[in-house]
Amino acid sequence: MAAQKDLYDAIVIGAGIQGCFTAYHLAKHRKRVLLLEQFFLPHSRGSSHGQSRIIRMAYPEDFYTQMMAECYQIWAQLEHEAGTQLYRQTGLLLLGMKESAELKIIQATLSRQGVEHQCLPSEELKQRFPNIRLSRGEVGLLDKSGGVLYADKALRALQDAIRQLGGIVHDGEKVMEIKPGLLVVVKTTSRSYQAKSLIITAGPWTNRLLRPLGIELPLQTLRINVCYWREKVPGSYGVSQAFPCFLGFSLAPYHIYGLPSGEYPGLMKVCYHHGNNADPEERDCPAAFSDIQDVHILSCFVRDHLPNLEPEPAVMEHCMYTNTPDEHFILDRHPKYDNIVIGAGFSGHGFKLSPVVGKILYELSMKLMPSYDLTPFRISRFPCLGKAHI
Repeated sequence: MAAQKDLYDAIVIGAGIQGCFTAYHLAKHRKRVLLLEQFFLPHSRGSSHGQSRIIRMAYPEDFYTQMMAECYQIWAQLEHEAGTQLYRQTGLLLLGMKESAELKIIQATLSRQGVEHQCLPSEELKQRFPNIRLSRGEVGLLDKSGGVLYADKALRALQDAIRQLGGIVHDGEKVMEIKPGLLVVVKTTSRSYQAKSLIITAGPWTNRLLRPLGIELPLQTLRINVCYWREKVPGSYGVSQAFPCFLGFSLAPYHIYGLPSGEYPGLMKVCYHHGNNADPEERDCPAAFSDIQDVHILSCFVRDHLPNLEPEPAVMEHCMYTNTPDEHFILDRHPKYDNIVIGAGFSGHGFKLSPVVGKILYELSMKLMPSYDLTPFRISRFPCLGKAHI
């Protein structure tokens, strides 16, 4: 039996951005919380590292846009508490063909939700952003609240805040076993802990933890190439030139996105919103042929649309995505153990939404009424999860 001092209101497994915000909300509400991380912090093995992420209101689905309204408030609150800048407003330019169904759906959502935006026909787009070449008469939709989140600073700020609020962060402690029960027992490489509730936010390692608990979620782990491209004239795609973040639709089989130069001087981040199946334990293995294909697609996009960038990547890093079949998150309780909560499948677009995701996971773990309708995020939406999987 673990000693009383090792009894927590909640244990959170995984100190990526979702786990950190979950622990932050728990600590804010004076819960005794332990945040466990298998690697030593900071690390670059998961999905939350790196210097920047895009933040935006623009989504096809109303429920994400509604969640983002509160996310902006919580990001601003964390920024104020930490006394450090975590968000830079640059605007987000959605780029696509005039007939793009996705652009039309997003514009309708922004209008319905009362979000400030601007439609830019080709001619206006050329005048506004002369360093984007419109090779096929593309049009733009500008989400004015879009911008850059400083990811690594945000993680540090959250981990500091959790500790200041009385939460405990243990890194370099891998979870070896979870024993369900009225009190959940979590055994790590160092010791055992007990908690009234457990929240699993383990990214690409989620199913490794869930299989012994009798469930396997339909999660696909992908290795993503994070590419940086050299500016021919330093600063030409920089924030100082009022260059926005962008998201390109229908210009390749999957979305292409970019952030203004700033992370690395003279380099702009332009990435493909797709990757290749990868075991998170082997993510540093040599590039697959499909990796090379993805970079070729990006090179063609850069050559055709961003003529002031060199069309070969100068720096290439990696990141993991954990995707669900519909690319919506999983925010739910374990079907058998109602004091085990799962946050998973963030599908490459979860970072910006983590303030509200963390709040929802806190509410589920404390058996409170969730602040949002969780129908889109329930495990039960996957009909393939029959008895063999649960």
